[in-house]
Amino acid sequence: MAENEVKLTKLAKCAGCGAKVGAGVLSQLLEGIRVHEDPNLLVGFDKSDDASVYKISDDLALVQTVDFFPPIADDPYLFGQIAATNALSDVYAMGGEPKLCLNIMAVPDSMPKEAVHEMLRGGYDKVYEAGALITGGHSILDDEPKYGLAVTGFVHPDKVLTNSGARPGDVLLFTKPLGIGVLTTAAKADMASPESIELTQRLMTTLNRSARDIMVNYRVHACTDVTGFGMLGHACEMAQGSGVEIALWTDAVDFIPEAAELAKIGILPEGMYRNRAFAESTVDAGDTPLWKQDLLYDPQTAGGLLMAVDPEDAEALLVELRGAVPSAQRIGEVQEYRGGKRIFLR
Repeated sequence: MAENEVKLTKLAKCAGCGAKVGAGVLSQLLEGIRVHEDPNLLVGFDKSDDASVYKISDDLALVQTVDFFPPIADDPYLFGQIAATNALSDVYAMGGEPKLCLNIMAVPDSMPKEAVHEMLRGGYDKVYEAGALITGGHSILDDEPKYGLAVTGFVHPDKVLTNSGARPGDVLLFTKPLGIGVLTTAAKADMASPESIELTQRLMTTLNRSARDIMVNYRVHACTDVTGFGMLGHACEMAQGSGVEIALWTDAVDFIPEAAELAKIGILPEGMYRNRAFAESTVDAGDTPLWKQDLLYDPQTAGGLLMAVDPEDAEALLVELRGAVPSAQRIGEVQEYRGGKRIFLR
């Protein structure tokens, strides 16, 4: 079998970040696990953040994360690129720079060696584009292929960005359109156009490096990348962690047009329902159409950065992001928490 004949997505029950354990289930699994105290641990798993951060010195902290998933593309090289882009994103979301990576891989014994090689080459190429290195890894045999990275990066301890620093008055900026989960689900059923598939693949292989490099020059109080929990799942974590509420302007959100059309007829990934179950109780949807709500819950793979920015810096940051990221959007604002719901769709 030639490598371009391998249908990787047919070997997986879920695609990409759609395979992620739901946020609500995850919090239950972690409940009661003791968190050891260490003054140098600036960010740990108890904060629902994108990565852990450990202070080494007054000028240096380590950012560490791990991310892997089953195939979201049939082409092994493309899948490797997407998985690497997604894993690197967590470090960018913390304001860090990726430096060292380790491969995490599971492959069926029957998977052609050429396909495995191409998957690894895709990961290597994207890591090198990020200015980082792959220095080893670990692989096992499994009926379902999976690939990803453990990533270590650097950040100044005083410049760490978390998802829990948003302040009332902050402006919310976002850097990629939504609808990736819907389109990858439709693609598995041969219901997506070649043009939309190509767009989705381009988005999933676009590093958040440029967004990170620009935002660190502004007063960004909080940041997270929007991935498996969808826009509303990650916005909910930001609101709860920051002790605030968020107003999202749904007309300002950039939805991929074909994803919108598919959502209107009910072509939705399973992960969307998990995300809705987790976050819906915290969301006041107002009169937002159901299809828009669904896309706001849609699990993204290698999605954009959601930033809570000082209002005095928001416009300048937005202007600089335009042309440097796939879709620079001003999508909402942070407000004082009044009790009750955390997210209000306008």
